[in-house]
Amino acid sequence: MDRRSKLREIPPETAAADVDATPITALRDLSNQASSGDVDRALATRRRGLAEFAALISPAAAPRLEDLAQAAHELTVRRFGRAMRLYAPIYLSNECVSGCTYCGFSRANQVTRRTLTIEEADAEAQELARRGFRHILLVAGEQPRIASAGYLERACRTLAPTVPEISIETQVWDTDTYASLVAAGCDGVVVYQETYDREIYRQVHPLGMKRHYAWRLAALDRAAAAGMRRLGLASLIGLHPDWRWDAIAVAAHARALIRRWWRCEVAVSAPRIQAAAGEVQPNHPISDRDFVQYLCALRLTLPDVGLTLSTREAPALRDGLMRLGITAMSAGSHTEPGGYAAPSDSEPQFAVGDRRSPEEVVAALRSTGYDPVWKDWERV
Repeated sequence: MDRRSKLREIPPETAAADVDATPITALRDLSNQASSGDVDRALATRRRGLAEFAALISPAAAPRLEDLAQAAHELTVRRFGRAMRLYAPIYLSNECVSGCTYCGFSRANQVTRRTLTIEEADAEAQELARRGFRHILLVAGEQPRIASAGYLERACRTLAPTVPEISIETQVWDTDTYASLVAAGCDGVVVYQETYDREIYRQVHPLGMKRHYAWRLAALDRAAAAGMRRLGLASLIGLHPDWRWDAIAVAAHARALIRRWWRCEVAVSAPRIQAAAGEVQPNHPISDRDFVQYLCALRLTLPDVGLTLSTREAPALRDGLMRLGITAMSAGSHTEPGGYAAPSDSEPQFAVGDRRSPEEVVAALRSTGYDPVWKDWERV
């Protein structure tokens, strides 16, 4: 297969192909037409598929939010206990050649750019380790000459002795590159598809490698084939005018990954667009109630999948969601390169909603009867 075909075609027998074959619009219509009886049946069954997920996120289920929340809480405690995995992001670079219309790092934005040296990245990791973190997410903009595969490999290899679990959220790579990153000490990949609607995807990604929808959609399949242990996915809530459409696609993608790559851990995030440089604002914001309904439906349909919540959200909402299905949270986050070991004058990717210190987040967890988990895995 030539390079152009690789970028444009979704490989068969992959989770990406399964998502592409999912009748998302029909399921969204099923959700919009759901009755209270459909919601009752979705709550009562033990094995839920995409039709049940559509009922649980439906307008008909909105008045039943307390029932969804109680069921999500009970299922989470039964599957995960009262534990919350804590992690922190290290932004390695805000250099970017892509022109994503919703991102503060977009090449069109006149912002202060910075890329950490490997020594600076190590200092950031050392500082986060001092604060207790053993799970780190390395984030970089799409600048293949600066935040290159070789740069990421060196960063992972340098940080691995300090950080037992390293994940990356960067531009997407081929299988061989992911295998090299695994060898360097990386064990997780996070890829936000942003939106699964091809037309909207095209509109919001006018420039850069990220405009290739199929190449990005199959990235988690390539990462899993390369030996990555953890796979993270999400849509960016606020891009699609109907949040339920992308919600169904996310659930379908997670189910397909579990089926195809059953040795991997799968985690789902639910980021909402936040204000950022370039006058970025969500065009299609959803209410807190809809947001909670979405998270509860994810937990009830994907009982063994990790649900991740970032510091995009406000403290009060994050504290409430601790009990409703979330299994991993960031704390004390900086969304600009640097900021932990030393102050940084570079621009953040988005506005942080929860500015509490890790100690304050831990105190909030313990006040609700939950235990913070700093480390739950070690490479041998």
